[in-house]
Amino acid sequence: MRKLILDHALLPSGWARNVAVDIEGGIIRAVRSDAAAEGRERIAGIALPGLPNLHSHTFQRGMAGLAETRGPEGDSFWTWRQVMYRFLDDLTPDDVEAIAAFAMMEMLEGGFTSLAEFHYLHHDTDGRAYADLAELSVRIAAAAGETGIGLTLLPVFYAQGGFGAAPPTEGQRRFVNDVERYSSLLEGARRAVAGLDDAVVGVAPHSLRAVTPESLAEVVALAGEGPIHIHIAEQVKEVEDCIAWSGQRPVAWLLDHAPVDRRWCLIHATHLDPAETRGIAVSGAVAGLCPITEANLGDGIFEGVDFLAAGGLFGVGSDSNVEISAPGELKQFEYSQRLKHRARNVLARREGQSTGRSLYDGALEGGARALGRRIGAIKVGHRADLVVLDAAHPDLAALAGDRWLDAYVFVAGKAVVDTVIVGGSSVVSGGRHCSRDSIAARFARTIARLLA
Repeated sequence: MRKLILDHALLPSGWARNVAVDIEGGIIRAVRSDAAAEGRERIAGIALPGLPNLHSHTFQRGMAGLAETRGPEGDSFWTWRQVMYRFLDDLTPDDVEAIAAFAMMEMLEGGFTSLAEFHYLHHDTDGRAYADLAELSVRIAAAAGETGIGLTLLPVFYAQGGFGAAPPTEGQRRFVNDVERYSSLLEGARRAVAGLDDAVVGVAPHSLRAVTPESLAEVVALAGEGPIHIHIAEQVKEVEDCIAWSGQRPVAWLLDHAPVDRRWCLIHATHLDPAETRGIAVSGAVAGLCPITEANLGDGIFEGVDFLAAGGLFGVGSDSNVEISAPGELKQFEYSQRLKHRARNVLARREGQSTGRSLYDGALEGGARALGRRIGAIKVGHRADLVVLDAAHPDLAALAGDRWLDAYVFVAGKAVVDTVIVGGSSVVSGGRHCSRDSIAARFARTIARLLA
């Protein structure tokens, strides 16, 4: 058993001092505040529950910055996607693992302690399956094991190139499976994560444009009680194409034709009408927001104010991993709403409430639900996932309570992350991952070869 004493901690009941935490088997077994040190291991600083990252494609960390040159026409998500297809043409399993480990390391250093990896790169460069169909799932699991991040692995089902069962394109050859082979892939993914502590496997129909109604129903049936994630309504063109195909907007179609409930996470959901906004909230599904990526791609702005007013749950993810920062995602979410509504402190729920606290609490609750794991709180029975901020940092030193979170989200950002503990094990100390040097060196060699 590891016995800690935390200087300050954010508990479900609020801020507390001198918090004793007993950890066994990665799980919090006891918590009490105003405790004596009693020979415990002191963790100096401001301890927060670790934030879940509910959406990532780790391989895309390797192409960060490669799509920032203007093309001959109006650049958009669709032109960015062509850059992505070209980048993955040469990725080997070793490359996938090296890039994933680097991204996961940066997530831990950036305030995330767990990850839902939306994993759609399955096959070899020519589109043929590897000898082990789940080879690349094995590599994602290996990267999670090396870095120590908590993992929900979401193998993606991708079968079509567009609405109306359009055939997949050449650029999608590494993604494609039929339902039977996807079922085998799912079993391989479960074997891949079996050696990790507390890992979860869910299902991820890529998007409505990548499935048929029949295959969507079959894939959802494979989930059981596990999480179900789907990209939806990310771009205006997607909405227009869905209407042309079905007569309905994407979220409206999904709510009418699929058993959307608390198992579901609807990624992006950027373009909603009022009925769709309320429908997601009422269903219990989580809105999976990736504000930095959505801004980078020019996707649009989520209907945050109306969604929260309807009681909706949200979480945040790093998606394309162009920048990895837990507080950065929360700040971008709030700032997008400020620009949209030309107001300040838009996502705080009531007068006098800290915006940083409101954002952090919301992302903890929604992220934990989306990952399907007992995380997101310093509480008995939950995983011992902690992010500890440097209380001596100039941006935090004169503050206390919720103002710490305001400064973390809006001022200092990930620079104040000092210590990170996942499942009771310390993985970041002094702001650096314990294996940073070796992981970064392998990543640098990989990228140098890919871009040569």
